[in-house]
Amino acid sequence: MKGAKPFDIDRMEMYDAYRKVESNRGSGGVDGVSLLEFSMDWKHHLYRLWNRMSSGSYMPPAVKLIEIPKKGGGKRALGIPTIADRIGQTVVKERLERVVDGIFHTDSYGYRPGKSAHDALASARVRCWKWDWVIDLDIRGFFDNIPHGLLMKAVRKHCTERWMLLYIERWLKAPLQRPDGSIESRDQGVPQGSVIGPVLSNLYLHYCMDTWLARHFPHSPFERYADDAIVHCRSEPEANQLLASLSERMRACGLELHPQKTRVVYCKDSNRRMNHANVSFDFLGYTFKPREAQNSNRRETFTNFLPAVSRKAMTAMNGKMRGWAILRCSDVTLQDIAGQINPILRGWINYYGRFYRTKLRNFMHIVNVKLAKWARSKYKHLRSSEMKAIRWLHGISRVNPGLLAHWRLNAVPSVN
Repeated sequence: MKGAKPFDIDRMEMYDAYRKVESNRGSGGVDGVSLLEFSMDWKHHLYRLWNRMSSGSYMPPAVKLIEIPKKGGGKRALGIPTIADRIGQTVVKERLERVVDGIFHTDSYGYRPGKSAHDALASARVRCWKWDWVIDLDIRGFFDNIPHGLLMKAVRKHCTERWMLLYIERWLKAPLQRPDGSIESRDQGVPQGSVIGPVLSNLYLHYCMDTWLARHFPHSPFERYADDAIVHCRSEPEANQLLASLSERMRACGLELHPQKTRVVYCKDSNRRMNHANVSFDFLGYTFKPREAQNSNRRETFTNFLPAVSRKAMTAMNGKMRGWAILRCSDVTLQDIAGQINPILRGWINYYGRFYRTKLRNFMHIVNVKLAKWARSKYKHLRSSEMKAIRWLHGISRVNPGLLAHWRLNAVPSVN
């Protein structure tokens, strides 16, 4: 047929992908086109993208590289594709995900429909009670080091659409534009921040790690969220053997376990009394370690191996609080402050308050201290004493306990 395109790409899929990208917001890429600018003439932009992808002539532009602080210090590089690129990647991601998600392991939790970090944490908590040992895994520079050849081999096993394979390869090879404007070519890795990245990285670790563990160590269950993973073992010798074998497997797949950050951990509690150098590990923002717990009738305490908000997460939250400019403004009200910080507090509570809430509740008293400092700068009658400001907050919390989100945790200002 005259004018027929080499590739049959559904226009409605392109439109649905645009709506998803629009709802996720985010900044523009190297072309300088923001989401607002794109939306002002979206029909033209979408037709142009569909036309070029359908003809096979679409060449992804460079990926804009930005750096964001990591919770544990240092910086993480994120790749920001253009708006058009994100739309094209969303079309392919949706198609590929429908095919491969059904083959993924039950204990792969990251970036999958119907699964969450809390699911992984809940499973890990129960298994730490059943298995005495854990391997805390850290894959060095995982996203930067995935070999393109092996990754595409896994993709071709499940994807036969020529146009999808063509653009996945092009997206993998798209160069990076650094903050100074310099361009860097790529022959390995998947940029964090890309739409297609999570499903590709899950697919790679599915074959590199998940199915390999299930086949060679079927009695050692694991939880994996993207590249963050732990494996449960019955004994220390078993853990050491598994770790040595997994290290070799990773090397064969072009990856490396971080020698300092990968550790064997003993899940110590009241019934496990052996001494070991490592009795705690971090997983998905929580620290698993021996903690005081109470039995069902609350009459006896014992030591249990439990997760609670990690020190790294608390440091990151405290850093976020220090950036709250509204607490340095004396012309605002407590209600104004609540309106601005409550969405942030609720997010923290919803995530870090799921397990062992006592730890988060104690930490949240820092918010009261910062509010008291703001009150002392605003009200003259409170300036002479921090305790006066705390009592003032305590009185408000009794009248309006729902004003600040963290007060619902019973993290109310204490006057004791």
